[in-house]
Amino acid sequence: MKIGIVSPANTANPDVVAPLTAFAALAYPEVEIVFHPQCFESDGHFAGPDARRAAAFLEFANDPGFGAIWFARGGYGSNRILDIAMPQLNASAKNKKYVGYSDMGFLLGALYARRIGRVAHGPMPIDLMRRSGGGDATVARSLGWIARDERQGLEPGLGKRPAAAFNLAILGSLIGTPWLPDLTDHELLIEEVSEPLYNVDRLLFTMANATQLRGIAGVRLGAVSDIKENTPRWGETLDTMIRRWCKDMGVPFLGPAEIGHTQTNRVVPFGVA
Repeated sequence: MKIGIVSPANTANPDVVAPLTAFAALAYPEVEIVFHPQCFESDGHFAGPDARRAAAFLEFANDPGFGAIWFARGGYGSNRILDIAMPQLNASAKNKKYVGYSDMGFLLGALYARRIGRVAHGPMPIDLMRRSGGGDATVARSLGWIARDERQGLEPGLGKRPAAAFNLAILGSLIGTPWLPDLTDHELLIEEVSEPLYNVDRLLFTMANATQLRGIAGVRLGAVSDIKENTPRWGETLDTMIRRWCKDMGVPFLGPAEIGHTQTNRVVPFGVA
């Protein structure tokens, strides 16, 4: 299988190319990793202008020679290419897998809403470069699902109902737009990173009051990592917050989920795993 890597938001680290290619050659010899040159371009905050990032995504997504699109990294910017890219996806794009998380939730949501391909919230190439080590095990979860439909890298609570997973800030940005998929009867898995708890609470308010999310089966909470200091000190635990907002939402809190901006991030295929 040929896997195309593009970067619809921020510029990717070129240092990931050699170790990722070597790891895939050893662990998944049936895989060919192809980085689009756009991944390493720069235009201010972004990996090239909006039109360039959209064109790179379309080039690989519409190419029947690729079996999957693996997003290089998150950051911010994939939302800016939705209007350009989504109407131009062809029949070949519908036969692919798409994997990423964080800002890539914009693309995952838009693809799933239009039933284009098989999409999954899961580790990205950038995770190979984790300072804490163990990045090979992290990216292997996505590679295993992409190349072999392996289940050992999946989030362990999946299977009873359809599921979808989002970074909470990305979910909040999708609400009220045509890019949010219909998640009726889905378990909604959420995670967040680098926010103070007051903002996590505000994002949970948006989730709990979103009319587009009425009908979900329940919520599971992944990692809320790298929490920023709250001044004055925040007085609630995450458990209290999520249970309170789920009660307001009228849905059950279904417990923890192994997803997030962490080394333990696991794969969540949208729909039925």
